[in-house]
Amino acid sequence: MTPNQLIIKCYAEQEADCWVAVCLDFNLAAQGDSFEEVKTKLEAMIAEYVFDALAGEDKPYAAQLLSRRAPLSSWLKYYFIKLKITLLHGTGRVFDETLPLIPA
Repeated sequence: MTPNQLIIKCYAEQEADCWVAVCLDFNLAAQGDSFEEVKTKLEAMIAEYVFDALAGEDKPYAAQLLSRRAPLSSWLKYYFIKLKITLLHGTGRVFDETLPLIPA
């Protein structure tokens, strides 16, 4: 496993009255009233997801669960938001989460 495999790609964007955050590497999503809230929710979801896959009841399916990626359209949105932030200072946010090496 390389260090790049330990970084999980995520993005968040404001949609109408709420924020939506997506974890591309595990195809997870969270919704909240602010960026901070949605990021915190997604971080907790990722930690629980990884724990369940590696040490919880879903351990027999770990290989499948840890290789479940978001669809291409979500990845394109991630790169579009990243480009928009760079060029136009857009409202979406791109962030990386570090995959816990030892399940909590």
